[in-house]
Parts: sequence; structure tokens; C-alpha cells
Amino acid sequence: MDRIAPPRVVISDGGSGFAKALAKRWPTSNHQRCLFHVFAQVRRYTTSAPKTVAGKALYELAKRLFKIQSIDDAYTWIDGLLAWREEFDDFLREMTVDENGNKRATHERLLKAEAGLLRLIRDDTLFTYLTFVDITVPTTNNRLEGGVNAQLRGMLRDHRGLSLERRLKAVYWWCYEHSPRPLPVAEILKCMPTDKTIAATYRRIMRNNRVDNILPQWGDAIVWNEFHMSTEFPIYWD
Repeated sequence: MDRIAPPRVVISDGGSGFAKALAKRWPTSNHQRCLFHVFAQVRRYTTSAPKTVAGKALYELAKRLFKIQSIDDAYTWIDGLLAWREEFDDFLREMTVDENGNKRATHERLLKAEAGLLRLIRDDTLFTYLTFVDITVPTTNNRLEGGVNAQLRGMLRDHRGLSLERRLKAVYWWCYEHSPRPLPVAEILKCMPTDKTIAATYRRIMRNNRVDNILPQWGDAIVWNEFHMSTEFPIYWD
């Protein structure tokens, strides 16, 4: 990353840890959250066919994110979100007692969707693209998802028999080869991670993030698909 000049703005899908990494590596760069991923996050909580009036209203509000073209539009949208909360405040405050006698919010999914939007507004990463007048800033990272990530996924599908370490090295190599000014092969080999360092890093990450009694993590278990055998019970964990 040291060879890449800090960009004026970075568009991300909101993966955990990205904001900290951005602040550390490119502290002068602005951050724009991908609006499609913002919308998708709301949709995950409301579904695409909400059953409640409040859910339908929030879902429609999220869809209007794609139509915002100016700062005035952004302020109008934020006012709409605040008005949504005011209109459905009593509904959102409803509580449910579970089987253990504990109280929890009845409509916690809507509250989580609202909290996510408010956090983006507070962090000033929802409408960053509107603050630039001399350049056009994309509002989504679809170009990366379709142009780069899709090709990486396709490559890994074509080489499904590779070990975890070699899959990661294949990703490194592909990225090196498709960079604007790739290093010579001899130089790439010098900085390429080894199987040993990749395995050590992976073990450390899994050790720090493992949660008991959950589905296996990526590369964490034997999957029938890895044996290139057909089965009527396909599993897509890996």
C-alpha cells in the first residue's frame, strides 16, 4: 500500500475494521460508505416485503438514498429519517417479555436498521460524495465487486482443490499482476507471503475470533465440495 498515493476519497462496503485501517494508512482520505450496501443492510432488517407500516416506511426511505443528488436532498432525507422516528416512536418503544422473563425491544430489527443509518450520519460517511465539486465520486463500490472481486471468486472456483494457503497466494498473485505498475516477477516472489506465514496469520485470526457452537469458518472444516464429488446435500460454508 505504500506505493499507492492516498486517494481523496475511499468507497467501502462497511466491513469491520475498515475505518481504523483507513485512518491508519490514509488519514487524509475521505470515506464514503457504499449506498447499495447501506440499503442492503436496511433491507436485511426490514426484508423486501415489510409487514408493519413502520417497516414499509423505513424501507421506502432507504430506497430513496439512490436518488439524492445534492446537499439539500441529503438534509431532506435526514429530516425524513427523524420524522420516521417521531411518527413511530411509541411503536418502536414497545417491549416483549421472552420465555426467560427478560424484556427486549419488540421491534429490535427496525431499531438496529435505524441505529446503523444514524451512525453513518454521525460519522459523516453517508453523503461524502456530495462534498466534492471538481470530481464525480461513485456512491457504490459495484465496480470493484463486479470488476475485481467477481474475477477473484471465479478464479478460486476454477481452482477449488487448492489449499487455503495457496488460495490466498493466488489472490495475492492476481492482485500483483493486475496492479497498474506490477513489479517484476523476481520482486513479486521476494515479497510474496509464504505458506508458513499465511498459515500462522490465519491461525492467529481464527484464535482471536473463534466463537464456540457456530458454523465452521472459511477453511475451518472439511466440505464435500472440496473433494470434487457430487452430493445431494451440498454445503457452501467454504
